[in-house]
Amino acid sequence: MESKLTLYNTLTRRKEAFEPLVPGRAGMYVCGPTVYGDPHLGHARPAVTFDLLFRYLKAAGYKVRYVRNITDVGHLEHDADEGEDKIAKKARLEQLEPMEVAHYYTERYHRAMEALNVETPSIEPHASGHIIEQIAFVQRILDEGFAYVSNGSVYFDVEKYNAKHNYGRLSGRNLDDIVANTRELDGQSDKRHSYDFALWKKASPEHIMRWPSPWSDGFPGWHMECSAMSTRYLGERFDIHGGGMDLMFPHHECEIAQST
Repeated sequence: MESKLTLYNTLTRRKEAFEPLVPGRAGMYVCGPTVYGDPHLGHARPAVTFDLLFRYLKAAGYKVRYVRNITDVGHLEHDADEGEDKIAKKARLEQLEPMEVAHYYTERYHRAMEALNVETPSIEPHASGHIIEQIAFVQRILDEGFAYVSNGSVYFDVEKYNAKHNYGRLSGRNLDDIVANTRELDGQSDKRHSYDFALWKKASPEHIMRWPSPWSDGFPGWHMECSAMSTRYLGERFDIHGGGMDLMFPHHECEIAQST
């Protein structure tokens, strides 16, 4: 009983008829919360929106795999790759293990979603549970020549990518605008350009959440987790990628670049 569904495509800026890659099946990935504080309306908006779409697709006869992640590592205070990990900072302030913080606020998020009658997704992967996939993903980007290692961290080479592809095609920004509007932060000397973003960060000595990698003991960049987990469960091409409008830049823009 598949029906005609029209969705607004942020990439093309127009409404388009939904045509699944595989007839009768729909794969959807939605960016979930960073679990270091109580859920708020900004979390509720995409959860309710994509819950509605999830229900509609199932009612229309599709076999749906809906993946919504939990970010429990790697999201730094500043989206420009600097500052403390938000969860580690909360753990330090409350004198808790970081995973205590992540678990507590994940449960709070789940209870809030239940109160809104939001269904659970098909799969809810945690960033900390997919470090191996993220390391492999970073290595592939390095092998392709679109990233570089600097002092134990790995950064995406935006300028090199932009010469061949279009960095900014989702958000509508061009590189000149991004350069003009990117403030220089302390501790960014490892990067070739201020707009390059971290794929892997070397952990400072006091950083609690760290994993071994070919480059350093560290942790994945915030954007990397979604590319790794979405392709892990939905393949390199899938039907729908959702999230809050606030994630269009830099998060979704960086996802497109590293996935390309």
